[in-house]
Amino acid sequence: MKIVIVGGGFAGINLAKELGNVKGIEVTLIDKNNYNFFPPLIYQVATAFLEPSSISYPFRKFFAGKKNLNFRLGEVTRVDQEQNIVYLNNGELHYDHLVFATGAETNYFGMENVKKNAIPMKNINDAIEMRNKLLQNMEKAAICKDTRERRKLLTIVVAGGGPTGVEVSGMFAEMRKGPILKEYPELATSASNIYLVDGGDALLSPMSKESQQDTYNALTKMGVVVKLNTRVTDFDGDTVFFANGEKIDTKNLIWAAGVSAKEFEGIAPESYGRGKRLATDEFNKIQHTRNIYAIGDTCIQLTDKDFPVGHPQVAQVAIQQGKNLANNFISILKSKPLKPFKYNDKGSMAIIGKNKAVVDIPKPKLHFKGFIAWVVWLFIHLFSLITYRNQLQTFYNWMVAYFAKDQSFRMIIRPEKRSKNTDAKV
Repeated sequence: MKIVIVGGGFAGINLAKELGNVKGIEVTLIDKNNYNFFPPLIYQVATAFLEPSSISYPFRKFFAGKKNLNFRLGEVTRVDQEQNIVYLNNGELHYDHLVFATGAETNYFGMENVKKNAIPMKNINDAIEMRNKLLQNMEKAAICKDTRERRKLLTIVVAGGGPTGVEVSGMFAEMRKGPILKEYPELATSASNIYLVDGGDALLSPMSKESQQDTYNALTKMGVVVKLNTRVTDFDGDTVFFANGEKIDTKNLIWAAGVSAKEFEGIAPESYGRGKRLATDEFNKIQHTRNIYAIGDTCIQLTDKDFPVGHPQVAQVAIQQGKNLANNFISILKSKPLKPFKYNDKGSMAIIGKNKAVVDIPKPKLHFKGFIAWVVWLFIHLFSLITYRNQLQTFYNWMVAYFAKDQSFRMIIRPEKRSKNTDAKV
């Protein structure tokens, strides 16, 4: 049985891992990057508290020793359902079963200026770009004589009140009062603000009312200006405009406001549901297909009675769907009955800052905040990293940051742009 998996995030890597060394099954995982990375900690790379290698790991190294797991660097361009072929930008692959686990991409809701000028927060490249841009803007501010222009360079607007928006806002607030003052004494008297804006009426909307209020209170005390019921309509690189007529002068808009799934040529329009997510049955098979599946953020499944409008786009759903589908493929191989997917909600959480977090556990219904919730968040995220190497490296960096109240990763690292016509000289 040849299984091709498109995407190596939470869903794809857990599906591949469960099928490792299973006789009779050959797996090829396709990804546009040659590494797996841990999205919940992207913001810590972006704010220079973790190195990229702490939350990422090469697929080929992870697959080493598993004879039936293969990796292919590439991007899907088209699917031929009749011939069971998936076409890539660098070749093609035949499959018996095809699985889309491509996650979601940033959704700018049709605002081209925002797409052009804002800083997204979806992958390692985004995190490095964000770190570089913010550090460069601080360097510019350090020598800027124009008070208004300096304020623009230092003011940060974070769009999106979900976990990513909350976490990055809290991190910026702590950095502003600690490491930044030490390293940029010339900015000590400069005015700046951190704004967290969201179009809804609460932060962390899927979480409990207690978590929403605790988060709002904690961020406000940290100096973050929280603006609810405030929707971004435009950003020209100098000013963020809102639907209510307000505006904020800044050169830093961090976009954590929405996601959308991807569409693929060869998959019929009727196979898609809300948000371009691939609509599946209870076994994660895409509707109107014979042998194509979708798991994780890229799919929407309406068969789970506890989640009638579809599962939340969170890591635990992706992990559990990957493992369930792996078991079903093994069952297909052994001609055994398949198990429908049912999500086991283990709870949700968000970190706000040092010793500050919120955690909701549904069964039994519990809510934690403060230091206890912060420790729970650290423990869960640490042991969710893909390898022991990542876990040890991240734990070490966190301990250094905790006791030293700082990290030393604030470096602007970018490739030199060279002319195509430049000849190498010895």
